[in-house]
Amino acid sequence: MPEEKLKLEDLISEKAKEVEQGRIDYVAIIGAGVMGQGIAQTVSAAGLDVLIVEKNEETLEAAKAQLTESMKRDISRWSLTESEMKAVLSRITWTLDLNEMSDCDIIIEAVEENFQLKRMLFKKMDEVAKPETICVSNTSTLSLTKIAEITNRSDRIIGMHFLHPVPKIPLVELIRGLETSDKTVEITKLFAAKIGKTAVEVYEYPGFVTTRAIVPLLNEAMHILLEGVAKAKDIDTAMKLGYNFQTGPLEMADTMGLDEVLAWMEQLWSTLGEPRYRPCPILRKLVRERKLGKKTGEGFFKYDAEGKIIN
Repeated sequence: MPEEKLKLEDLISEKAKEVEQGRIDYVAIIGAGVMGQGIAQTVSAAGLDVLIVEKNEETLEAAKAQLTESMKRDISRWSLTESEMKAVLSRITWTLDLNEMSDCDIIIEAVEENFQLKRMLFKKMDEVAKPETICVSNTSTLSLTKIAEITNRSDRIIGMHFLHPVPKIPLVELIRGLETSDKTVEITKLFAAKIGKTAVEVYEYPGFVTTRAIVPLLNEAMHILLEGVAKAKDIDTAMKLGYNFQTGPLEMADTMGLDEVLAWMEQLWSTLGEPRYRPCPILRKLVRERKLGKKTGEGFFKYDAEGKIIN
């Protein structure tokens, strides 16, 4: 009897320790776009259960198909197995109901870079989530402090800026708002490590590190193209061979999504007012024409169904 009692006390103690350490087992992701799908695949591949929330049935079904197709391409490249794909998909649940997030340990918002939309979602997250749940934004340019103001849990609001393609890029930027607690930062760091990411802590500032550094490069490459200095293919070849880039800047922009790149530039241009962030006219033109890069099959280059450049 004393031995049984001791085991029970040990179990209770262990559970209390898990709660204190902020153990993450169930993750919600709001938004099933390219970034949301990538985050979901990464989290599920680490053995965690994932809930993806989308706004309507059509978008949700399209996202399911896109994620499956993306992983099938990885299988054809020998970077993923059939059984691994099945395991990843088996841990992902899809829903249209934000209220289903109530049991999640961490909620990651991965919608478009729209401040008002993110504020609205964080208000709902705050209402639905458990008191101890950490609410995360995947924003690349917006203020976490201003987003957190709409909630009653500013100490548990943090940014995790993932880079595309999420399953393949081993980095995530951690952005703390003005009131983000040290405990929230530590739990989020442990979560990042668990899903195979190296976390870099950055101060809250428009563009953080990666977006702020890459946007002027992409913009300048676009101006070089616009001014007729070189063709798109030659610009990318020069940067790949000259500076050991895996992908040239124009293909990189196509991969990110030209509408997303334009949104980042406009946000940085309006916030910082520096000419290097002012979007190149050729970028605006392509976005107006809905040539958004790989996701639409055409941007600075044309792409086949597998996302390879058509020569």
